[in-house]
Amino acid sequence: MSSDPNSLQAHSHLLTQSLQKLESTQPDSPPARTTPHIRDGYGFRTPSGGTTPAKSASRKTLENLVPDSYGLGWPAKSTYSRLTATPEERAARERKLAEAVRTILDCIGEDPDREGLLRTPERYAQAVMWMTKGYEERLADVINDAIFAEDHDEMVLVRDIDISSLCEHHIVPFTGKVAIAYIPNKLVLGLSKLARIAETFSRRLQVQERLTKQIAIAIQEAIKPRGVAVVMEATSLAQSLLLHVCWAASGPSKKRERSS
Repeated sequence: MSSDPNSLQAHSHLLTQSLQKLESTQPDSPPARTTPHIRDGYGFRTPSGGTTPAKSASRKTLENLVPDSYGLGWPAKSTYSRLTATPEERAARERKLAEAVRTILDCIGEDPDREGLLRTPERYAQAVMWMTKGYEERLADVINDAIFAEDHDEMVLVRDIDISSLCEHHIVPFTGKVAIAYIPNKLVLGLSKLARIAETFSRRLQVQERLTKQIAIAIQEAIKPRGVAVVMEATSLAQSLLLHVCWAASGPSKKRERSS
């Protein structure tokens, strides 16, 4: 990724503008809540284990939302079974995935039984499980006890956090850097935990827009800052090869996108 001073300056300027806007809209002392605060899709799930509730969901549906006791944040339907899998179930999951990879190799015209590909399905299955390990990480465990009471009211900024994820549209890699900034409200988060939160959500199937939102909401829920902003610049490997339709529509020369 580029470390051009002009790019960094623009990065910082964008974060500062976002935080100033957020700070100006925040009351000095938010009213006390008498009922749990439900964020769309974060920390809550439908009884059936569905994903993010639709904004048009009925009142009855919203009332049926139950807390995500696992603390995963934006869980998918099968996330819980993966989280609680026994070693035997985990091995069975990898075998199932490996068989799917054999099918892919056969469908593209390869011979899964030739020497160079004999162990490829198992290797790929293990690699995919590692690249998506964010589905197994609880936010409470990630943050742990790294929340501290501090009378600090100036912007906290951590930038150039390396991330690597898989685009959910084609399951191809994209890599980039994330910058996270927040204005504390009596509590601060250990700096290393900002990177850990970003890694947790990036180790799932993602799109940039949701990834930045998930990081911001996780920080907001953890320490209730006066404002939080997340900016990401990333490049897709497939888009560099002009095969990634999601980004190619924006022009083959536009290889870098920014989300916040």
